Amino acid sequence: MMQTVLVANRGEIACRVFRTCRELGISTVAVYSDADAGALHVREADAAVRLPGAAPSETYLRGDLVVKAALAAGADAVHPGYGFLSENADFARAVTDAGLIWIGPPPEAIEAMASKTRAKELLGIEPLTDITEADLPVLVKAAAGGGGRGMRIVRELSSLEGELRAASAEAASAFGDGEVFVEPYVENGRHVEVQLLCDTHGTVWALGTRDCSLQRRHQKVIEEAPAPGLPAALEAQLLDTAVRAAKAVGYVGAGTVEFLVAGGRAHFLEMNTRLQVEHPVTEEVYGVDLVGLQLAVAEGHPLPPEPPAPRGHAVEARLYAEDPARGWAPQTGVLHRFEVAGGVRVDTGYASGDTIGVHYDPMLAKVIVHAPTREAALRKLAHTLERAVVHGPVTNRDLLVASLRHPEYASQGALDTGFYDRNLPALTTPAQGGEYAAVAAALAEASSRRSRFGGGWRNLRSQDETRTYGDHEVRYRPTRDGGYEVTSPEGVRVVQAGPGSVSLEVAGVVRHFEVAAYEDTVHAGGHRLTVRPRFTDPRDQSAPGSLLAPMPGTVVRVADGLAVGDRVTAGQPLLWLEAMKMEHRVVAPASGTLTALHAVPGRQVEVGALLAVVQEAVQEAVPEAVQQAVPEAVQEHAPSEAQEEDPA
Repeated sequence: MMQTVLVANRGEIACRVFRTCRELGISTVAVYSDADAGALHVREADAAVRLPGAAPSETYLRGDLVVKAALAAGADAVHPGYGFLSENADFARAVTDAGLIWIGPPPEAIEAMASKTRAKELLGIEPLTDITEADLPVLVKAAAGGGGRGMRIVRELSSLEGELRAASAEAASAFGDGEVFVEPYVENGRHVEVQLLCDTHGTVWALGTRDCSLQRRHQKVIEEAPAPGLPAALEAQLLDTAVRAAKAVGYVGAGTVEFLVAGGRAHFLEMNTRLQVEHPVTEEVYGVDLVGLQLAVAEGHPLPPEPPAPRGHAVEARLYAEDPARGWAPQTGVLHRFEVAGGVRVDTGYASGDTIGVHYDPMLAKVIVHAPTREAALRKLAHTLERAVVHGPVTNRDLLVASLRHPEYASQGALDTGFYDRNLPALTTPAQGGEYAAVAAALAEASSRRSRFGGGWRNLRSQDETRTYGDHEVRYRPTRDGGYEVTSPEGVRVVQAGPGSVSLEVAGVVRHFEVAAYEDTVHAGGHRLTVRPRFTDPRDQSAPGSLLAPMPGTVVRVADGLAVGDRVTAGQPLLWLEAMKMEHRVVAPASGTLTALHAVPGRQVEVGALLAVVQEAVQEAVPEAVQQAVPEAVQEHAPSEAQEEDPA
């Protein structure tokens, strides 16, 4: 029997495994990098072992250090979580060679499915070779790894060679394996997967389907179980293929087989030899604890012959610190306050006051609901997210709410991976009521000053007080009775105003705003408002053509042969930054001459750091449409891991 389990992972993943261990009376051990010294998973563990350094390659990806940590802490088992070393056969062997219990599939099964090319061969599926125009579009994918890293869509044959090189370099950096392959790119297919659980006695459970079609950058955003609207025959085919894959490699433990479904056909993608990020929706539908079952299987216990019967519908939304309106750019900073109303499941690695750094995935939490029907689950999750308190960096919370309520997503027949390509502009339109949230912010600030310093109405009428939040300017003045009169925007009556709450009447409707102010932001009634800076933004003081780092990160590479004095064209990739497991392509904002290049591979840069300067050729200025498509010279944010995300 296990007594102590080390989780070879971090954040939400480790916290999730710890929760089950506590329920079973098993002690827990965390490992942590220097960047994670104060992280929630470290605080929740019974013991923790430091892995010196911050980069994953120095810490969480060092299997030798993790095994030493387990032995030093007296653990008798290792759970890999999902991501990092969870699909590393050598690590699995190192764990068992050290006399520890490995909570995962046999190394041989990991190896058999680790390469997507070998997995396809095992099922009789061959990758594309000798690509022609007739094969386009195609998808270049890394044979190892996941999370969208090493993945490129190719629509023009002339770009294939370059994309193969780029994908190979990215895969080698991320996974230590530069092998890539090409397969048909299925336009706007559904991403459907099957959850497996197998024991050492030959029992294989296929725990239904999940739909994970709502994705950005090939990474999942909203998942649900069961996958809605699948014809019975197609669903049976998916389950049968998944079971065949598991039996073919003698699989043990939890795993997932992924498919793209289009035109009534299922296209095998890969088998992930680990637990998935979205496993909670399956747990909610089947009433099981997959981590607990993983532990039981690792101890040699048999599964019942048949799994429990499914019930109802579950939906999971991934809350990210990112800005969907700016190319999904990840965000950093202090998560001042984070609260989700009770009655729903929240899997997270953060708590109020924690800092979101640059080293790891920007996922803050997974919010999961279960209800009798899909319609009820979508409504409940949207309502819960809308009322969640998320004070800190920009998040995708409003996008999630809008997505869950979008008619196209609510329709079972309209699920596909092109959802955000079609609907992102509408989904990222600022929520209505921002001007009134700004009024609430201004009056809360005025009330706070009044409570601290006194002051109020005077007989001699002075100029209106003015406060600006983002694009919203507010004008108001104190009144004789100790309240406030709002002069702009018009039509607002102040019902009540205090330092932390304001009630306003607009068009006969009274609305209440809880207000919390921080250094440069104010959160009021679910709106995040940016306080207009007193001084000019450094970006506005930069020389024309300056390319500034849009976020803190590391320069991972510079375009081959790029040098000062080179002619560049609008939209040409110049360099790549990596931050929070995302690779960000920085492009030339205009055609012209590269007059400065400060980016050096391996260099850490802060937000706003000068990377390069392009002196624009006036006659070749970027068309307005291109400028709008390439904000701040960041053309594309590609996952820094392929269809499955590892939020580690």
